[in-house]
Amino acid sequence: MRAALWFTTLLLSTLCADVSAAADVLRIGNGPEPETLDPHRVEGVSAGNIVRDLFEGLTAVGDDGSAIPAAARSWEVSDDGRVYRFHLRDDLRWSNGDTVVAADFVFGLQRSVTPDTGSSFARMFEPVRNAAAIIDGRLPTHRLGVQAVDARTLQVTLDAPTPALPGMLAHPSAFPVHRASLSAHGSGFARPGRLVSNGAYRLAGWVVQSHVELERNPHYRAAAAIPRVRYLVTEDIHAELQRFRAGELDITYEIPPLQAARIRREYPGALRIAPYLGVYYYGLNLTRAPFAGKPALRQALSMVIDRQVLADKVLHGLALPAWSFVPPGMHALEAPRPDWQDWTPVRRQAEALRLYREAGYGDERPLEVEIRYNTHESHRRVATVVAAMWKQALGVRTRLVNEEFKVFLHKRRLRRETQAFRAAWMADFNDPMSFLGILHSEHGKNDSGWQDASFDASLALAAASADPQQRASALAAAERRMLDQVPVIPLYFYVSKHLVAPRVQGWRDNLLDYHYSKDLRFDGPEAGG
Repeated sequence: MRAALWFTTLLLSTLCADVSAAADVLRIGNGPEPETLDPHRVEGVSAGNIVRDLFEGLTAVGDDGSAIPAAARSWEVSDDGRVYRFHLRDDLRWSNGDTVVAADFVFGLQRSVTPDTGSSFARMFEPVRNAAAIIDGRLPTHRLGVQAVDARTLQVTLDAPTPALPGMLAHPSAFPVHRASLSAHGSGFARPGRLVSNGAYRLAGWVVQSHVELERNPHYRAAAAIPRVRYLVTEDIHAELQRFRAGELDITYEIPPLQAARIRREYPGALRIAPYLGVYYYGLNLTRAPFAGKPALRQALSMVIDRQVLADKVLHGLALPAWSFVPPGMHALEAPRPDWQDWTPVRRQAEALRLYREAGYGDERPLEVEIRYNTHESHRRVATVVAAMWKQALGVRTRLVNEEFKVFLHKRRLRRETQAFRAAWMADFNDPMSFLGILHSEHGKNDSGWQDASFDASLALAAASADPQQRASALAAAERRMLDQVPVIPLYFYVSKHLVAPRVQGWRDNLLDYHYSKDLRFDGPEAGG
């Protein structure tokens, strides 16, 4: 009897402890397993979400996508727009108690552009003096145009005016890293028990393919209201929804499009849908068959995709048709669109068939092509529908290849096997260069391998221009060239779509879909209740 009573008491105390723990933990669905927590090697959205809680840049992102003060309390720019000075707050500390100084940010930026780091975003900092030469291995890292004037002042010198610089510095690739930890642990510094960070949270644990656990950084200047954050791997969007319904998640990574109507009825106060600066597209490997040297073929495939059907029927209204690469709402550009967008379906299909045959394909020699995508129900459905459109309009034979996320990214980067592949890009800062820049011939995320001198020249002109109108014209010319040559096929623009439990307060929709856990708090019933 005593044994039974003891066991019951133990069980109840364990359950109470679990409930208490859940009450203190913000549980966030976060999509695929993060590839790394090294801020300078982050690529995916899921890893970026976590790293923005662990680290803090000079700036952060406000509700309208603009830069706001973060580690830097203020900044000013010279009259010619080429020199920025950032003034750090007085109370910055690393999670081990060390003081954060301007030299830490200098080191972070230098590490980002160092070729050995392998940052996919190094080219983003080309406007900084000597960055391009360092990335290309022509100059040593210490020649980067960034210096610590003193412990609390950072100066950035540019080759040309770059109004987007403060927004760029909110990206993980501009975050500082703890130099002593990196020196001691090398590439393994970003792991539990080793990672020293300067954000509102520190790394408490990481269970691969399960979750990443964060806890308050006791040395952060303002204690976060929520003591612990758990980022959970949720690649299965239907299972994620069930976990939200069961009260196991406070915030979902997204929602299943097939259940959008039901979710709108079931959780009208919890569903958050908002404009989002992101594009979903198919990259085309231009370094090998069948797409190398075949712009007519690429254009034909793009023309016969009914983007309105994808947005309305496949994604149930949770997207906008994409006729360009740069989303609407970006600063400084009204994106051009292809001439054939407004053609009748009959005319569009006839022209696509002509281009298809011009490229050497037809009924007796149909194109055979693969579409690769990472594991996700929506990716599979989109690929299935696109393949059907290609088949019906042109006779294309398509094979769908599903791969685990890390394998998928690796093969995209190598370009040895890929033909057509699923891709997406979310703005790193609110400027068209955040999108067009990844198609530059030397950008680390140019997985299509596109090299086009005219496109690169337009981007260079935009980067060097101090005149807003001239810059906008150069950016528009770059996008028109991309639309003509079709290295990628834009399919739809994203909207952010999350379920946020009633107990989570402080959530604010924004164009970049950046949400810092330190800005949230608990109030009200449990998730899903």
